[in-house]
Amino acid sequence: MKNLKNIGLVLLMTLSLASCKQENKEVAVEETKKEAVSEADLAKMQTASFTIDGMTCAMGCAKTIENKLAGQEGVGQAVVDFETKIATVKFDAEKQSLESLTKTIEGVAGGDSYKVTESKKM
Repeated sequence: MKNLKNIGLVLLMTLSLASCKQENKEVAVEETKKEAVSEADLAKMQTASFTIDGMTCAMGCAKTIENKLAGQEGVGQAVVDFETKIATVKFDAEKQSLESLTKTIEGVAGGDSYKVTESKKM
């Protein structure tokens, strides 16, 4: 009986880690499409922060959201801090908005995993 519990626990942990790794494969494809943004372009962009609930791992969840944001047209830079649960995004306001970036974040992984609880321009 004890072995059965241990096997169940290992199976549960394996499934949760595998789901984060699978999302990274999708992001890697999108990341190769991203164009380089110059320092001058970054200086012209607006900055916003988003508080994100639902992240469970730094390398899977946070990195997946970061790469998804960075791959969007008009986004010059995206950084997601797993510890603070905050994404900081530099973006071109003519191509993106707080609402569109929120939809991008909440749409990662099928739209069921992540929720933006606060967003603000800085």
